[in-house]
Amino acid sequence: MTLLIPPFRRVPGSDTLPDSLTKAPVTMSNWQNALPSQLSRLIRPRIDHATPIADLRRCYDAITAGFGDPPADMVVERAQLGQIRGEWLSVGETQPQRLVIYFHGGGYVSGSPESHRPLVARLCKASGAVALMFDYRLGPEFPFPAGLRDAVDGYRFLIGRGFAPDSLVLAGDGAGGGLAFATLMAIRNAQLPMPAACVALSPWADMTLTGFSMLQNAKSDAVLSWELLFLSARHYLKGANPADPYASPVFGNLRDFPPIMVHAGSHEVLRDDASRLGELAAAANVPVSVEIYDGMPHLFQGSPTASEAKVSLARLGQFIRSRTTERAQAATLKNIKQGG
Repeated sequence: MTLLIPPFRRVPGSDTLPDSLTKAPVTMSNWQNALPSQLSRLIRPRIDHATPIADLRRCYDAITAGFGDPPADMVVERAQLGQIRGEWLSVGETQPQRLVIYFHGGGYVSGSPESHRPLVARLCKASGAVALMFDYRLGPEFPFPAGLRDAVDGYRFLIGRGFAPDSLVLAGDGAGGGLAFATLMAIRNAQLPMPAACVALSPWADMTLTGFSMLQNAKSDAVLSWELLFLSARHYLKGANPADPYASPVFGNLRDFPPIMVHAGSHEVLRDDASRLGELAAAANVPVSVEIYDGMPHLFQGSPTASEAKVSLARLGQFIRSRTTERAQAATLKNIKQGG
């Protein structure tokens, strides 16, 4: 495992990515200057036990409002994989030699493929990949494990239609990052072919909210709070055990997982979720790189202009390129899109 805190203090491990991607200075002022006005002025609303679900969803909407505009050459198509809906997203001349299955964030109660288009489009451009975003079911209307079932069913559909798993990568941010790890557990336990890699941006992987950073970064995290995450988990779990590994992958086993890359900010309450996933992967002898960006908040990659966001996405993109096998799969993808 490699833990990078720019300007890149390292712990034992190796990093095969190019040095040119590790030299950008990382400062809090860079991030603040680059933030769109909607997010730079974000003040966490007061949340208590009586806060309605609509207000919680507005908190998550404020995060995605800072993602900026999608690129002009982005192409979005409706996806229907059996009973699972979503979106295909490509940018420019990206080809379907590799596919990123992306799970959007939003605390399992909010978000959609549409809300995350700008961020996912930038990841597609960095990785040279096409993305598939599942519109997985959310709480409280569809509680745990509905979202996980959608993710596994969608993956099973792709594999069953002939898409090569060594060209597939699971990815996600926040709750979507946790869902990516839970999906890998379910795929492994169902003895399905594993994808080539997994990447996660500021993953929420512990619904018990026991990471020390929940307390340590309570004041420095201007985006997320214990209260917001607690109520989100309550709406999604609906009485289920928050320590269930399918809800909180930090309590699971990452045995036989593919290579992993996780990025998070040092100022966010979910920082330790990223670190704990890295420790679990290392304990299972899974190749893993965890990078904690000094002074950065939750999902800083959402900024369309911050240098730190560009460095992170470039590294994630290079990791995806290096871990996937390029195959001529245009015909397979066309057949899937046509429901064949």
